[in-house]
Amino acid sequence: MQNQQLAHNLKLRKKESFLRKCWKQRYLILMVLPGFLVILVFKYLPMYGITIAFKSYDASLGFLRSPWVGFDHFRAFFDSPMSWRITKNSLLLAFYSLIFGFPAPILFALLLNELRNKFFKRAVQTITYFPHFLSAVIVVGFIHEFTSLEGIINKIMSWFGAEPRTLLYISEAFRPIYISAGIWQELGYGAIIYLAALTGVDPAQHEAAVIDGANRWQRLRYIIWPAIIPATAVMLILKLGTILSTDYQKVLLMYNPKIYETADVIETYVYRVGVQGGQFEYGAAVGLMLSVISFILIIFANYFSKKVSGNSLW
Repeated sequence: MQNQQLAHNLKLRKKESFLRKCWKQRYLILMVLPGFLVILVFKYLPMYGITIAFKSYDASLGFLRSPWVGFDHFRAFFDSPMSWRITKNSLLLAFYSLIFGFPAPILFALLLNELRNKFFKRAVQTITYFPHFLSAVIVVGFIHEFTSLEGIINKIMSWFGAEPRTLLYISEAFRPIYISAGIWQELGYGAIIYLAALTGVDPAQHEAAVIDGANRWQRLRYIIWPAIIPATAVMLILKLGTILSTDYQKVLLMYNPKIYETADVIETYVYRVGVQGGQFEYGAAVGLMLSVISFILIIFANYFSKKVSGNSLW
């Protein structure tokens, strides 16, 4: 009996302590509350719409009264002859983006860090940040201009005897063009976090290394690289979480039926079948499958990074 009374008193004290903490931090809670409500209303509540992937949507019955069909739409996707093509295209674009796109900002930040002329360094940073703020329409406009018959790429290729061709009508050229445009657009902006990490390196370490006779490569290996490993691990985890999500706006503006063989990815397929074709439940099922795979990838990457480097998101 006494033990029960003690447990009850302890519970009351914890409750009072929690309420007291909330009251003490009431101004911080009020600051966070609007953002929390926005995320709740516009991000979490609409997630109920995911259930359309398991229904046979009928406009006359409405969203809530449409009959359930289980995993039929997922089976239809895997039975579709298009599933292999769009999955392969998405995986290849993700793989090339990871291999060529992820290290590019790191290398760029390391090179910028070696510049000693501050004016030139700031000018290069500003110029390379600029493409990130361009819309997909403008970026694809540049791509069309550069890859046209009279574009600069064809002129350079003509110096080596190549016949001018409209490159965006060649399926083999789509992936290099897409990856190159992505690197150009995100190179400077992606380097910001690595440059911020490099500013945390104590200059005294460099001075001590120079006195000890360390060359630039040794300073890069033993001082600079360890400083940006945590930032690199976090960025890699976040990158893997969205690795299957291509810039579908850019792909939609770039591709045409002649290059569907290499340019058609999961997002464009969802848009074409789900929105243009009116098969909302089928498009939702394919999109949900993509989200689940991305979630599994980010969990795996976080676990792997924690085991190997000790850095993780949680």
